[in-house]
Amino acid sequence: MTTKDDRLEFEAHKREMSLALGKDEASFQQSLNTLIGLDKFDYSYLWSWMGVPIIQLPVDILATQEVIWATKPDVIIETGIARGGSLIFMASILAAMGNDKAKVVGIDIDIRAHNRESIESHPMSNRIKMIQGGSVDDDVLAAVKAEIPPGARVMVVLDSDHSYKHVLAECRAYGPLVTEGCYLVVADTFIGHLTEEQAFTKRSKVWLRGNEPLKAVTDYLAETDRFEVDPVLNGKLVLSSSPGGYCVCRKA
Repeated sequence: MTTKDDRLEFEAHKREMSLALGKDEASFQQSLNTLIGLDKFDYSYLWSWMGVPIIQLPVDILATQEVIWATKPDVIIETGIARGGSLIFMASILAAMGNDKAKVVGIDIDIRAHNRESIESHPMSNRIKMIQGGSVDDDVLAAVKAEIPPGARVMVVLDSDHSYKHVLAECRAYGPLVTEGCYLVVADTFIGHLTEEQAFTKRSKVWLRGNEPLKAVTDYLAETDRFEVDPVLNGKLVLSSSPGGYCVCRKA
């Protein structure tokens, strides 16, 4: 008995449902309400990757994995290191893909000693380069660019200071480094969908609508024609911290 090969149909159904979900405002609002309720349990702080805390929601971890697998970057740049789980996560995906030269470059204004130790002692450390300093400082940008070999495919994740001014500056500084077909990911865009009453307050800084990543990436996309929001991937980003933040580079 021959079983039908339904792989193409399966992928087409995924695309159709993702686009439909992206248009369902009721489901999106329900998702936001769920995340607001989960924040009292510090939900995004409950996860780890290969033993290191990864301050991300599970949906975003899976979405980022999909992007890395599909686009096969040689260099992934991430602003904001925190405890290092995201660096470890992305380095492990690159390792699984078998590109021996692929690496992750992490930038943070304050790489604390205990976090550095966790990263440098990890089995994935040989794929990670850390740079301490302000992400949009000239010397830091020069150091980052020095880590990009000629012809490398580059992906960027922006997840540091979430103020509008800083995220927009990062978009302008790091957007040009993203290569055609790869992604610029702007994290925590969900903040722009919250009212002041819904804002997450259990943080060292509280960002309110208008002074946050969603407005920054929206304004950045309005001033460049190199990027567009991926409608399929972003369509399924419910229970995500970064809806509308996954932008694919369409031009060299």
